Amino acid sequence: MPEQSRSCHFCAWLLAFWLVAVGSPSRASENWPQWRGPSFNGSGTATGLPSVWSATENVAWKTPLPGAGGATPVVWEDRVFVTSLDDETKDLIAYCIDRTNGKILWEEVVGIGFSDEGRGRNMASPSPVTDGKKVIFLFGSSDLVAFDFDGKQLWKRNLQEDHGPFHILFGYHASPLLYHGKLFVQILHRGHPIDGPGTDYEGPRESFLLAIDPETGKDLWKQIRPSEAVEESRESYSTPIPYEGNGRPEVLIFGGDCITGHDPDTGRELWRWGSWNPRKISHWRVVPTPVTSPGLIYVCAPKGEPVFAIKGGGSGLLDDSAIAWKLEKHTSDVCVPLVYGERLYVLDGDGKFFTCLDRSSGEVKWVHRFTTQGIFRGSPAGADGKIYLITEEGEIFVVAAEDAFRQISEFVIGESPCRSTPVAIRNQLLVRTGENLYCIQSVD
Repeated sequence: MPEQSRSCHFCAWLLAFWLVAVGSPSRASENWPQWRGPSFNGSGTATGLPSVWSATENVAWKTPLPGAGGATPVVWEDRVFVTSLDDETKDLIAYCIDRTNGKILWEEVVGIGFSDEGRGRNMASPSPVTDGKKVIFLFGSSDLVAFDFDGKQLWKRNLQEDHGPFHILFGYHASPLLYHGKLFVQILHRGHPIDGPGTDYEGPRESFLLAIDPETGKDLWKQIRPSEAVEESRESYSTPIPYEGNGRPEVLIFGGDCITGHDPDTGRELWRWGSWNPRKISHWRVVPTPVTSPGLIYVCAPKGEPVFAIKGGGSGLLDDSAIAWKLEKHTSDVCVPLVYGERLYVLDGDGKFFTCLDRSSGEVKWVHRFTTQGIFRGSPAGADGKIYLITEEGEIFVVAAEDAFRQISEFVIGESPCRSTPVAIRNQLLVRTGENLYCIQSVD
């Protein structure tokens, strides 16, 4: 089958499956229901997006927030959902904001948290998720809560109270996933306490994948996820994502020196691959979430190791024959790659290199190094033929999504720390800084 046809078939399947999964007639492509967008890869269908803005230019509205947060906003029609940690009270807050004017429709304190911005720790880092009827928030405190769109609490629980303390050096950051009629949460952590709370806990400490009924908040199943990794290398900050391989739905889990595919109905492990850490180095935690395209799964091994393109649809324990290709230079340790059109974009957040590849063959189209003092912690977003990137210090780069590098614009909005990912929705761009949520829109 020609590549373009395969791509269209895959995108159509993914969109159809999302509609079935969330049970809504609204077109998923017009919303941004979870942190990597409607196709789970950082791309969207928005058009007419501006290429530059400032405090006075192309800003439709901005809404002040009481503190920083790494969560990416999610959007359903005219409602924007985002989180924040109040710098003064340390409240963890869930917000619903009107997309048309920036008015806060409701806000609810969900729990109490903390931040250590010097180490990138902030309990308002997981992104919410919505199915168009309800919105579910998860915080680094492990508070998990569902609201309807009017702000009525449907259910609430604390995962550490139910399943024991999480042992993750920089705190819990993974976002939840709504898929196949279930809410998925992964907890990949080391097998013993680091310090502080949980040192006297005597229960099980395994890593696991949890499936929850999104209507009631009750557990459906819990799948233990074993790992041969040691110490910090058992930890993961990535988020579960869906994939279809050989016609079967899967939930992908990345961390603990491997990636695994799971049956969404039972949690059963379908396959496993991982060969980047044969020496069992102890500090190779993983951060970026995998992304996919037809037949391929892209994973970023940690600490300067390669980006691997793994052939999908496998079964059992896979060897390195499952590797379709790999990128060995200017790889990503934190930022999630972007799949947009026929290309894969990899952002080296610390080295500030941006690489464009053919997503199927791995052929490098171009490599560019940004001349900025800041590092990148948010991931790139693609829409309207453009790619949007923001540094932690609030410097914006807009790049053309083309086979040759072309920078469209560069400017500074500041308000660090900026760790959220831009969201492209209809003709608007939502940008969450350390102080505000901006709605960027071309103003004639």
